[in-house]
Amino acid sequence: MEMVYSTLLLLMQLLSGGTGQQADASHGMMATYLNAAAGKEVMAVPAKEVQAPDAGGGDYVKKDPQPDAPAVKGIYVTAHSAGGARLPKLLSLLDKTDLNSMVVDIKDDNGYLTYPTDNAELLKLGTAKKYIKDMPSLMSQLKEHDVYPIARIVVFKDTVLAEKHHELSYVRPDGTLWKNGKGDAFVNPYSKEVWDYNIAVAKEAAKLGFKEIQFDYVRFPEGFEKKADTLKYEKTDISRVDAVAGFVKYAREQLAPLNVRVSVDIFGYAASVPAAEGIGQDFVKISKYVDVISPMVYPSHYSTGWFGASNPDTSPYQVIKGSMVDTHKKLDPIGSYKPVIRPWIQDFTASWLGKGHYIKYGKTEVEAQIKALHDTGVEEYLLWNAGNSYTESANFK
Repeated sequence: MEMVYSTLLLLMQLLSGGTGQQADASHGMMATYLNAAAGKEVMAVPAKEVQAPDAGGGDYVKKDPQPDAPAVKGIYVTAHSAGGARLPKLLSLLDKTDLNSMVVDIKDDNGYLTYPTDNAELLKLGTAKKYIKDMPSLMSQLKEHDVYPIARIVVFKDTVLAEKHHELSYVRPDGTLWKNGKGDAFVNPYSKEVWDYNIAVAKEAAKLGFKEIQFDYVRFPEGFEKKADTLKYEKTDISRVDAVAGFVKYAREQLAPLNVRVSVDIFGYAASVPAAEGIGQDFVKISKYVDVISPMVYPSHYSTGWFGASNPDTSPYQVIKGSMVDTHKKLDPIGSYKPVIRPWIQDFTASWLGKGHYIKYGKTEVEAQIKALHDTGVEEYLLWNAGNSYTESANFK
């Protein structure tokens, strides 16, 4: 028997000369044989490490939890609109056009839960407002009008939670809560407690009847790399990019049993540049873990020179086409991990850019953006207007 052990050990040494997965596989195979020969465990079989999906895609194909979902053409709807007098007009817009979906604020830009809830898990950290007084009634109306419902959850921009729990946010050396120039506070993507809270909100939204969970502000604050070393906050030894991608991966795993899609909003320029390590957004890493990716490609948000446009806001077709070409280039290499591409496009006028740098947006400009999407093989989109006033005369096909 010792002869058998010696032979197997020698074979293991010969076969384990490789590196990485090859070496692990050889080691595991020989450990299994040796244990079988001994009739007991004399060598540990290496545990399989959980890894991110391979960039090549392999034979894996994402399983869509909503296979009967329409090609989404949607609008953003604030909680005030969803729970107030504007809702009938918005429903009428969808009834009369090819628009078929609403993205409704469930946890808004301040961090408020936008509806009454008695969920103790949520109320432990969250603060509920009654913007949408009767959520079951809203969901019933959306179903009656054949509206595909998407729940928008603003994740790490959360002034309400940060003010209640400084330990979940960023603190200045003098002990005060850090806020950006607009007075907004963010919570920490390294915090598992923050992860679980936002996922609990998503789970409740799914149970209320939403078919998709859209996570927004899945990032660190803008310019964080300039202040990361001076602020106090809990962190681990992983990068900001991996912390953010880790949240997205974990959220998708947690929500899988509820058969809802997971989507993420991301800066439009993320498709055109390397990973934004300062804010922790890597377009490819995030895209691997979601069913839908929604780059915010508003022409007004690009600066001079992007996609060859001297004033991008005045060239909606050119900018959207360029952004989608870059998006495909970024995501094509991940093969079957490539999510549905559903960009946010512009239905507002960016007058703050100043004379000569913007144009009034209406039917022509909205249709130009949609045409650019179609010309680059993208069939889905979402319209953004902060006041929920949309161009009713546009052709939304």
